[in-house]
Amino acid sequence: MKAAVIYTAGGPEQLIVEDRAVPQAGLDQVLVKVRAFGLNRSELMTRKGYSPGVVFPRILGIECVGEIVSDPSGKWQSGQQVAACMGGMGRDYDGSYAEYAVLPSSIIYPFTSKLSWDILGAIPEMFQTVYGSLHLALRIQKGESILVRGGTSSIGLLAIQLARHTGLSVIATSRSEDKRQFLLEKGAEAVLIDDGNLKTQVDELYPERFDKVLELVGASTLKDSLSCAKQGGSVCMTGMLSEIWSIQDFAPMDYIPATVNLTVYDTGQVSVEHNAFQSFISMVESGEIKISIGGVFKLDQIVEAHQLMDSNKASGKIVVITD
Repeated sequence: MKAAVIYTAGGPEQLIVEDRAVPQAGLDQVLVKVRAFGLNRSELMTRKGYSPGVVFPRILGIECVGEIVSDPSGKWQSGQQVAACMGGMGRDYDGSYAEYAVLPSSIIYPFTSKLSWDILGAIPEMFQTVYGSLHLALRIQKGESILVRGGTSSIGLLAIQLARHTGLSVIATSRSEDKRQFLLEKGAEAVLIDDGNLKTQVDELYPERFDKVLELVGASTLKDSLSCAKQGGSVCMTGMLSEIWSIQDFAPMDYIPATVNLTVYDTGQVSVEHNAFQSFISMVESGEIKISIGGVFKLDQIVEAHQLMDSNKASGKIVVITD
């Protein structure tokens, strides 16, 4: 099989496509024919050497869609469409940047769909992250207001749609004025241009502030995002677009406004139920939800795909197909 392997931390050029033997599934594992996978910022961080505990060489990739090839337990039938994400993929063991992957049975999501593999490949981690952030962490409710900070990211674009679908008033941010119309067309009611200090704009334009805030930029803007939530409101830190993971000299009493709730969402800790995943696919099939694809590449083009991710110019999910 073909696999994109990284031997040394660094830039996209460190990803080397080579031939490897097809792995065999063991106890509590399944062998999956990988049809497509999406790229994720966490893979960029691992590629750069910023993921503690990851040992190279490694096949990266924290998500995929494909078909069951073999399951020693007999639970899954050959040809069953499945998705998988997190659970140590691409970090603790080889992940999805390959034509085949051996994965734990515990992270397998069965589904049925006639969507193309490039669309399906964009869904697993993106859906889990957005659904989990909005419904499990923020517990959004119809009639509430939400600020999506980092709206042009693939997570942000889907969050705008799902929040609107639930009946929320959605305000999104971008660092670029050129993206304002794009976000409005994607469903945002208004767009704030993010200069790192949204509080000033929010105080002027939305003095009542927001019920919920989805923080996708990261630790560098979290304090400012907390100041944009109303009393009793909630902020969920989910993304790391800034590639800043930690906060120096964190003093909770000074950092978090009184009565504002701070939470996080991590697919590796809490996963979404299987029926919610299938329901979401049905929404995509019916056109209720539109998946924004920022680029589709083949496995041999993995370097170019990572270069696009590095550039931050993809307006949607970057997907790699193996065929």
